[in-house]
Amino acid sequence: MSRTYLPVLLLMGFVVFNAILMIGLSHLTMRSRPTPVKQSAYESGIPALGEARERFSVKFYMVAMLFIIFDIETVFLIPWGAYFRNLSCAVPLTNGLCPSGQVSMFGLVEMLVFMAILIVGLVYVWKKGALQWD
Repeated sequence: MSRTYLPVLLLMGFVVFNAILMIGLSHLTMRSRPTPVKQSAYESGIPALGEARERFSVKFYMVAMLFIIFDIETVFLIPWGAYFRNLSCAVPLTNGLCPSGQVSMFGLVEMLVFMAILIVGLVYVWKKGALQWD
């Protein structure tokens, strides 16, 4: 059992060793010359305006949560697509193919129900105005 995990453990060990080595070498070779210009914060070459502790609108968080929900939907679509052939056959596959006359609609209907639930949620959020950016 431990033999199957050996390549993964070796890779993780190499990654950790490499990260520590790079940070250590950069720390040893760094010349610190702080100046006010280097210490000032900027984004994309533009000086910072205002304070960093600015309040965001609740709508920003609503859109972010909706994005996560629909992003998770795509994560569920991937395994369904990989297993779709098995879900659409009433009997076990023969040589990777479904025998003639044994095709079922279960796999397709299953995903259509899942997508319909998500679309109902999207329509609800849309009607409530959560997607309005005003």
